[in-house]
Amino acid sequence: MNCEIFQLKELDVDQFEIREVLRCIFHTIVFHRALGLVQPKEIDLELFDITYVQCGDVEVERKIDEKITQFIDRVEKHPNRKHQICLSFYEVRNKQATWFTNKVERHYWEHWYVNLSVAHHPKADSGKSHHPKVVNAGESASEERDAQRSGLESSLREVLFQIIKCGNEKKDHIPSVPNIEGASFPFEITISSSSDSAFGMEMLKRMLQTGHPNMLS
Repeated sequence: MNCEIFQLKELDVDQFEIREVLRCIFHTIVFHRALGLVQPKEIDLELFDITYVQCGDVEVERKIDEKITQFIDRVEKHPNRKHQICLSFYEVRNKQATWFTNKVERHYWEHWYVNLSVAHHPKADSGKSHHPKVVNAGESASEERDAQRSGLESSLREVLFQIIKCGNEKKDHIPSVPNIEGASFPFEITISSSSDSAFGMEMLKRMLQTGHPNMLS
């Protein structure tokens, strides 16, 4: 079985924007790999003029939110650097039984890599100042944040279109519908920093287990 790999466009985000950005991306990916047993739910982002669709599955929401929280915790410990988080779909296969065990294996058939360049900007001082230079500096910083937010919204839209395009065009590798309950194929979310070599080795191991990977961006 081929394993498709999708590298999504890198996004420049501030720490407080991470949760909304990742929720939007992950739920869009899962929705486009839904099994059909879904109750679509439209979600309006608070920070951006963007609406996305969730599967309406409580377990999917819990799993995604839990991993996003873990990712934010890691970012807080390693600020101002690039980070990567990966959503992977897999199927479970029974491995040849031995005398003592009946092992199962995960065969990964799709990886979605989300790449974030995370910055941390201090909140603007809401206090008034009688010094024109300080006021001008505050206005300049506010304009800079507005421009950054506008640029991120545009880039996030590009990522969503990339997900929709890749999700619709690449389907031959998707396994038959599993005999499981729930709205989604089994998936996991793996957290890493771009400098984490152990994570790269783990991804390489998975690629070797699931066959020749196809790289798409």
